[in-house]
Amino acid sequence: MALDEYADALADLDPAEGEVETAELVVTDDVLVKAFALGPDAELEPHDHPDSTNVFHVLEGTVTVIRDEESESIAGPGVVHHERGAVHGARNETDERVVFTASLCPLPS
Repeated sequence: MALDEYADALADLDPAEGEVETAELVVTDDVLVKAFALGPDAELEPHDHPDSTNVFHVLEGTVTVIRDEESESIAGPGVVHHERGAVHGARNETDERVVFTASLCPLPS
């Protein structure tokens, strides 16, 4: 049994232009870690988690992270911390696939 959850999950993620594909890497009663693969021009719409902290780990490419009214391009490897209730999202402004994980703790009830 391999300990690394990443390679198998990403093997099936191949988003086309404008598409977002996801895979759940870890799901327990208190944490969710999800991989997001964004094709060129794709966007994870801004949203919030009022009762959970959210952390993005940028693993491949450069993703534009949106938080509240700000945005910043983050190249992998990179880590972005979103406080509870912060409106956040991401978009791919490049011609390549970008990949990041999002960790959500604790899970919303």
